Amino acid sequence: MNPVEAAYVWLNDPLNWTNPGGVLDRLGEHLSMSAAAVLLGCLVAWPVGLWLGHTGRGGGLVVLVANLTLAVPTLALLAILPLTFLGFGRPAVVVALAVFAVPPLLANAYTGVRQADPEARDAARGMGFSGGQVLRRVELPLAVPYLAAGFRTAAVQVVATAALASFVNGGGLGQIIRAGFGLDIAAGQGQILAGGLLVAGLALTVELVLAYGERFATPRPLRRSRRRGDRRAADAVIGG
Repeated sequence: MNPVEAAYVWLNDPLNWTNPGGVLDRLGEHLSMSAAAVLLGCLVAWPVGLWLGHTGRGGGLVVLVANLTLAVPTLALLAILPLTFLGFGRPAVVVALAVFAVPPLLANAYTGVRQADPEARDAARGMGFSGGQVLRRVELPLAVPYLAAGFRTAAVQVVATAALASFVNGGGLGQIIRAGFGLDIAAGQGQILAGGLLVAGLALTVELVLAYGERFATPRPLRRSRRRGDRRAADAVIGG
């Protein structure tokens, strides 16, 4: 039996879905730790990015933090963090994945505020708005499409990377792949491929759902303005 046929047989066995430690259990673990990691990343990155974008300072810091966090392999963090007070298991995985989620969240929050219409910002200041009011009532609503785009990117990356959690006893769909490697290659090849397909399918599903959510969160006038801005950016790159 070739790997594709073996994966098909494995996925069509109801016991592989419903047994303790089966697909449904691992899927719940995968989604819960991914959601916790993205939420933690949002709590850290969004306030910092929004405030730096509002003040107009710290653009270099945003780039530096994004590059540094992207340069550190998630697998390395998963190997290091369990040796700290976090220990092996879910907390270390959530923190490692949250670090991986920070760059797109931080960069998009900063960019979203900086791209706010200067005329709207000036009009708010002319009406006597304080700096905090300008941020909350003008810049933040205009930055929502960028926040949604950053959230989408971070969520898909985290869901795809969370399969590595199995290396530190973190659970998730990666545990299915790891268990397959623990078997004889002839017996485990179907389970390995099936686990990979499950992770890929979940990441694609999250991408499609959040792509629709991003479009829904973007008001129509902003959709048109963003498309024009993207075209101008593309023309500038081509012209350069």
